[in-house]
Amino acid sequence: MRSKLQNYKNMFNEIEVEDSKVISEFERSAFRSHFIACWIGIVLNLLWALSDYVVFPERFAGFFTWRLLVSAIALTTLIFRERMKISIYDVVFVIAAGISVQNAFMWSVMDEVHMKQHTFAYLALFIGVGMLLLWEIRYSLVLLGLTVISNLFFFYFFQGQLSLNSFLIDGGLLVFTVAIFSVFLIRSRRRMTISEISSRLALQKSKDLIQQEHEVVVSQKIEIENQKNKLEESNREIKSSITYAKRIQSALMPDEQMFNKFFPDSFVLFQPKDIVSGDFFWITKKDNKIFYATADCTGHGVPGGFMTMLGLTLLDEIIVLQGVFDPGEILNLLRERLISTLKQTGEIGENKDGMDLVLCCVDLAEMKLSYAAANNSAYVVRGNELWELKPDKQPCGFFQHSFPFTSRQFQLHSGDVLFTFTDGYPDQFGGPLGKKFKYKQLEKMMLNCAKFAPLDQKKIFTQTITEWMGDTHFQVDDILLIGILVN
Repeated sequence: MRSKLQNYKNMFNEIEVEDSKVISEFERSAFRSHFIACWIGIVLNLLWALSDYVVFPERFAGFFTWRLLVSAIALTTLIFRERMKISIYDVVFVIAAGISVQNAFMWSVMDEVHMKQHTFAYLALFIGVGMLLLWEIRYSLVLLGLTVISNLFFFYFFQGQLSLNSFLIDGGLLVFTVAIFSVFLIRSRRRMTISEISSRLALQKSKDLIQQEHEVVVSQKIEIENQKNKLEESNREIKSSITYAKRIQSALMPDEQMFNKFFPDSFVLFQPKDIVSGDFFWITKKDNKIFYATADCTGHGVPGGFMTMLGLTLLDEIIVLQGVFDPGEILNLLRERLISTLKQTGEIGENKDGMDLVLCCVDLAEMKLSYAAANNSAYVVRGNELWELKPDKQPCGFFQHSFPFTSRQFQLHSGDVLFTFTDGYPDQFGGPLGKKFKYKQLEKMMLNCAKFAPLDQKKIFTQTITEWMGDTHFQVDDILLIGILVN
């Protein structure tokens, strides 16, 4: 069976086309089209001189001189390309760049009427570039930059009849927009072409192999189906085990209802990435003081889940059983227990498991917050102000340059809203550009949402991160965000 499986793997390795062959085929086909594009650019640039003569006869001589110069340089690079050791992309770039600079000069000496008539020529350049070329994006970016610089240079150097507003409105912005579109069009077409060539070569190779070894493929297909069934069964067993681990984690971790028992005006947004979470929250009450933690353990899923259960157990042991109430001392003891339990010594290659967390102690009678924090900040919104409660810049776990955690105090006012969270929310990718949500945007949200009731805040935070991810981005980390209205 192993032999058959290995044969199957070898077959698919044979089907896979090397990147060098794909690029070689791409360059071969691209050379032909770009070579033709060079001649088209040279010839059309000269033919457009007829338009110059009809539209702007008084400038025909100067314009035609520019066109001859650009075409001559382009033709020289095309003919002596091999001797000059430059690629066909370099040649077609010389043509496109020359025409772009040439058009920038022409615009600089035109009035509004002639510029509008000439705008199509500039548009034709970038439309042609976008439709015909498949060069790398660096050529597009350099051409775009050169276009902007040359237009600005000639515009200010010649101080022609056009005002800046006329220059932009009568064609500048339109040409720039089309140029930007061409950059992305070329990039997209290049990727699609390479992908199509790769698929075509792989398909042809697979057809040859299938034709040669049809019977072997059929037998391997049966073997693969059997393996697939075994894998699916194993996957079901693993998932069942992880689900059971989730139940254990849920039993150790307080739920939102328990959190609301201590803080009636509060919410907990808890959204694990996987079945088992690497983030956790914890809460208890001792001597009229409410302790709660918002923690992010190393990793997520099952590895992070084991760390959360260890953290929950140790917090119970230190605060509930030992009666340690100073937040800084609690984190110091938590760090010692984690290092001892995980047998961390700092050796190279050793695991560096630990957690980033905020531990808060709220005394509602005295309206005082005592806290200690490892890497993660806490935030307080008071009216139109946002206060960041800074952490100690170290994890709760083995750290080469560790130091004692600091207990800090903050005087609370009725109506304050206290926020704690892990990095899953601000680090989530999404939005139109596929970037991180970031802390600044989350800080603005906290400031704006604090005026709403806690349940409404939770809805806003949940809806915002869901819309941020959309249908194209998956959740990258566990998300945990807690909000408390102090009263």
